[in-house]
Amino acid sequence: MPRWIPSGAQEESQLLKELDLPNTEALFADVPKKLRVGRLGIGAGHSEPEVVAAVDKILDRNRPLSKFASFLGGRIAVRYVPAAVDAVISRSEFYTSYTPYQPEASQGMLQSLFEFQSLWVELSGMDVANASLYDGATAIGEAALLCKRLHEGERFLIPASLPWEEKSVLSNYLAGSGARIEEVPFESRTGRLDLSALRAAIARPGVFGMLADLPNGFGVVDEGLPELKSVLGEIPLAISADPLALTVLEPPGSWGADVVVGEGQPFGIPPAGGGPLLGLFACRKEHVRLSPGRIVGLTQDTEGRRAFALTLQTREQHIRRSRATSNICTNESLLALAFVTYATLVGPRGLAELQRSLAERARTLATALGGIPGLEAPRFDAPYLSEFTIGVKQGTATEFLDRLRRRKVLGGVPLADPRPGAPAPPGQWLLTSVHELTSEKDIQKFARAARAALPRGVAA
Repeated sequence: MPRWIPSGAQEESQLLKELDLPNTEALFADVPKKLRVGRLGIGAGHSEPEVVAAVDKILDRNRPLSKFASFLGGRIAVRYVPAAVDAVISRSEFYTSYTPYQPEASQGMLQSLFEFQSLWVELSGMDVANASLYDGATAIGEAALLCKRLHEGERFLIPASLPWEEKSVLSNYLAGSGARIEEVPFESRTGRLDLSALRAAIARPGVFGMLADLPNGFGVVDEGLPELKSVLGEIPLAISADPLALTVLEPPGSWGADVVVGEGQPFGIPPAGGGPLLGLFACRKEHVRLSPGRIVGLTQDTEGRRAFALTLQTREQHIRRSRATSNICTNESLLALAFVTYATLVGPRGLAELQRSLAERARTLATALGGIPGLEAPRFDAPYLSEFTIGVKQGTATEFLDRLRRRKVLGGVPLADPRPGAPAPPGQWLLTSVHELTSEKDIQKFARAARAALPRGVAA
């Protein structure tokens, strides 16, 4: 068998000839030069130890999260992950397994996914959950498509406070369906959904569904969400919820939600430059055959023993093809296992206590920052848990965050859509978050850095 990567000029020449290309550079002609990564700059003719040492020197320029007082958030949390989580998911029967099509050889993974589904059903208050999706943003997209299967129309309502990244993914999901997104404004004082504007939007025909998030993109716990189903009537309601928040809040299923999705990263999965992430999805039983993904069920074998099997594979192209409810190709089984392992280790009482402690820490941070002239913390007069919005009165939120970063503080994420042509934000706002590892020392460091980061004379 010939080598996949040519090891000599003759093999490279033969490969280029087969591809009808003049040189290797032509292989990358479609990639703009400004996007290409140049050479490492370590020269030629070095031994392997010398190359490793040179690369290590380059990697030393990275600044890991652990070197900062981090208050980053926005659906991604920094949590302490017990060593047992990695020990479980690193076992070969889990780590190397793929889709469990053969139940007789996959009982361990199937049982884990069944427990994962059961946990999300309990937290969300819904009837049935699938065995995971790619991430929280794509789960929102799948929820919108489910709403479209349930109800006629071309308009999908979302809160204007929804993070821009999730709006972008949702737009892509709806692009081929003929549907469009319509934003419902928020109350300027509270950050809550403007119910009068929502009623006006519903009065116009063509709404096939609505999404709301809990907490919302400002960190606000919107106390008006339980009223939504009575406002919407037969229009399907989708809720994107933080799983930890649901340990202390009423589950959306109890107040009429038709589908509940979320981001599962905060349960046992460390932040890693944008991924990997874990999508959560649950719906009412009557909608199960219109939902995406796969579902693991509990059954009995021929001898009456408890057994697990893939009960429903509504998305499988090799089964349903053009009738598939989604083009998702797999799920996040290993991360779902991390999710349920973490939840099992911490336990229901431990999870609720963690959420309460984070809420207390967030209020300590808000008090420390709220006394600084030039900052409005929190920006909105509304309940919040572990995240809240800060208003920067002079300069921009991005400039403020840059100055904080130079003082070894990651103060949060700016609440502005950076995409070309996006509307300007109503104010210079950023979302800040406390974490399980946030200490009193970190909070005081943030306050000191914030005073120094504001324009001269503002924080005096």
